[in-house]
Amino acid sequence: MGKKIFSGVQPTGNLHLGNYLGAIKNFVDLNNDKDNECIFCVVDLHAITVKQNPNELKNNIRETVATFVASGINPEKSIIFNQSKVRAHSEAAWILSCTARTGWLSRMTQFKEKAGKDKEKASVGLYSYPVLMAADILLYDSTHVPVGDDQKQHLELCRDIAQKFNNDFEVDNFFTIPEPLIQKEFSRIMSLKDGTKKMSKSELSDLSRINLTDDADQIINKIKKAKTDPQPMPSTYEDLDKRPEAKNLIGIYSSLTGMKLDKLLNEFSGKNFSDFKENLSQVLVERILPISKEIKKLLNDKIFLDKILTDGFEKADKVASNKIKKIHEIVGF
Repeated sequence: MGKKIFSGVQPTGNLHLGNYLGAIKNFVDLNNDKDNECIFCVVDLHAITVKQNPNELKNNIRETVATFVASGINPEKSIIFNQSKVRAHSEAAWILSCTARTGWLSRMTQFKEKAGKDKEKASVGLYSYPVLMAADILLYDSTHVPVGDDQKQHLELCRDIAQKFNNDFEVDNFFTIPEPLIQKEFSRIMSLKDGTKKMSKSELSDLSRINLTDDADQIINKIKKAKTDPQPMPSTYEDLDKRPEAKNLIGIYSSLTGMKLDKLLNEFSGKNFSDFKENLSQVLVERILPISKEIKKLLNDKIFLDKILTDGFEKADKVASNKIKKIHEIVGF
């Protein structure tokens, strides 16, 4: 039996290698499985928990769709839409926020990290957005949600909300309790300038990341300048764990090629980083350059991208509106 999969990506612009290997590459594999029913949501409501430039946000929504399609997600097979167009998301988020408990939200570590020391200045949206995330997932009776380490806690919250709603209103199995989909054989992608920090678009130096819109020269230059250490390439897992920059570059190679780490360690053990970097650059150019070219081509066809969003909205709205109607009946509206 196939899975019903829901996942969302924030339209923050400038998606990079970490986004591709951490999420989008996996989405393509899920989309390609004929038994799966996939819904990929551009979560623009989530994006505004931090102030956005309105014009940039519009462009970033289209760029996210372009990245999905350029990477290999088929909009004919999967639903691609932006969250703000389907009003049921906002409405369900309010209803479910009356089911969720403040104690549950107060335990969310991601809020503590994003809000920093001055939590009083963080928006209410940043605090409560895991409830909106739960609404996103539950409206579509999703059976599975691809999650990274930073989202596991949010999915647990979603499960708790669904179970409490089902129990409170004595409606067994009304909300499907979603299961996490954890990627196998995946290395967390770190900054090219600091192997202890996650690759991020917010890091000041563009040399810290491979953008999905980079050309061949930019990719080669960034890998050439990527931080390493003075020792030759590592030969054991123990050695790898002590050397974050080496671990990151080998992890990128492994994630792109599907080669097991032990095979990679055997192949490059004791060699100079320059040799390995040449190989890694070649792999990156082969994989990323076609995506980069296709993104740029698609961004010139706004009518095509907007049609994908319109078609996706119509499909998503039909499902979500039906679910919110049933929620109204259960709650007593």
